[in-house]
Amino acid sequence: MRLEQTAAGMVDDEEELERWAQRYRAARERRAKDGFLPLPETLSGLPVDPLYTPSSISGQDYGSTIGYPGSFPYTRGVYDSMYRDKLFTMRQFAGFGTAAATNQRYRFLLEQGQTGLSVAFDMPTLMGRDSDDQLAQGEVGRCGVAIDSLEDMARLFEGIDLRQVTTSMTINSPAAILLAMYLAVGERQGVPAERLGGTLQNDILKEYIAQKEYIFPPQPSLRLVTDVVAFCAQHVPRWHPISISGYHIREAGSTAVQELAFTLADGFAYVEAGVERGLAVDEFAPRLSFFFNSHLDFFEEVAKYRAARRIWARRMRDRYGARDPRSWLLRFHTQTAGCSLTAQQVENNIARTALEALAAVLGGTQSLHTNAMDEVLALPTAKAAQIALRTQQIIAFESGVTATIDPLGGSYFVEDLTNRMEQEAERYFEEIDARGGVLACIEQGFFQREIADAAFRYQQQLDSGDRLVVGVNAFVSGDEEAPELLRIGPEVEEEQLGTLRRLRAGRDGTSVSLALERLQEAARGSDNLMPRILDSCRALATEGEIIAALQEVFGTYRESPSF
Repeated sequence: MRLEQTAAGMVDDEEELERWAQRYRAARERRAKDGFLPLPETLSGLPVDPLYTPSSISGQDYGSTIGYPGSFPYTRGVYDSMYRDKLFTMRQFAGFGTAAATNQRYRFLLEQGQTGLSVAFDMPTLMGRDSDDQLAQGEVGRCGVAIDSLEDMARLFEGIDLRQVTTSMTINSPAAILLAMYLAVGERQGVPAERLGGTLQNDILKEYIAQKEYIFPPQPSLRLVTDVVAFCAQHVPRWHPISISGYHIREAGSTAVQELAFTLADGFAYVEAGVERGLAVDEFAPRLSFFFNSHLDFFEEVAKYRAARRIWARRMRDRYGARDPRSWLLRFHTQTAGCSLTAQQVENNIARTALEALAAVLGGTQSLHTNAMDEVLALPTAKAAQIALRTQQIIAFESGVTATIDPLGGSYFVEDLTNRMEQEAERYFEEIDARGGVLACIEQGFFQREIADAAFRYQQQLDSGDRLVVGVNAFVSGDEEAPELLRIGPEVEEEQLGTLRRLRAGRDGTSVSLALERLQEAARGSDNLMPRILDSCRALATEGEIIAALQEVFGTYRESPSF
């Protein structure tokens, strides 16, 4: 094949390369004292050469390691036509206050051209607590929308046709409950479950590793995850039942290499759990999806996504015996890095987000969320959310980068970096296997220590000035004006508590009690819990009541200190 022959035939002119190297070294010596010079490494600490040439990827076979989009090993993208046929879904993460208030934000974003919804829940909802729980005081509606019951979920999507949108829900321990509420809202709208499309994060393993929003011990938590996977495979075929998330691993302080390795390791653990449950791998693997962070080291991020696709395809085919090519496809959503945003000079965050979003698009993402410039300080204002969405639209419609597929493919640097990202990830896989697998590593605190060490090294680089962050440890300005922020006042909590009181007073308490008793009975056995959870939601049991019923059977997890 012509391209393979060209790639195999590329060679360096050694004499010319050495002449350039001498000129480079001389120039660097002359300018070494002119000011800050970039660190010759990626954010993950991988060395970066000053120049990449054909010898950087010598011996690499085009067909087996790079190939064509839509073809194994999918390094260049999971679909033949990529953005030439269908752009990435523009899905802004949004939620605050009450369901009614968030519904208005959703309508605004859809009017502005957003093409998918993404629900941000408040902390009590994420932790499985009702808004009137003593531990929820002061947190209701603050970092997302408060959802206590099916009635709240119905208000959240009032006037939005669930046939016409896909919805992503970022929630983990109570994920099965929120999915059940969404399915019940679909029933009320007359939309059958098989017509509903979207994604449930439902990634409990990364909660133990990074975000810490767990409730139950690992084994019953994994049971709930696989119950959702099995239920969706049978009843909600357009739904992605897990979004295996590296995003929060990265936000906790990991490197890009650690995000890549730990996320895929979690994905392999879910595949193994499904197979142990008796599911055929090709029965559920095509609906698994991923959620990655996009940080500021532009080329490392692009290489991370390309390596992830290649690793997943090979493992699914060669280790787990998947025969359906759809099981080999790593499809992913990307969110720009919240941890890269700065409270200082917040307008600079627009540029940061644009670069991170561009890296995600050049890396082949299927769906994208761009952070708002003020998100480091508060939930985004409508204006900031609009700018973030416009950033995606400018990339999609004005930049020209969507006109060709994988435009960075074949770059000596990008291909070499993709290879090294894969190699570093494989080293982590070997260590995880040697330690007994993902659950054993969680119990040992291995992931947590690796992430903490990486975060400490990065902070040392900032403190020493070896790595610069504009507006923080370089180019600092003291005359900044405080931006206008979205404020969530105490009246929001009072409104939500009133709604919850009226729900409890007006519902059939006997039906609620009976539904929860049946749920506990199923939890003590081995039946799939999704039908019982769905019945409990239809009876208007609250999220906190359903969680409490399951806690009586499953118990509560307490992490062992690892430092």
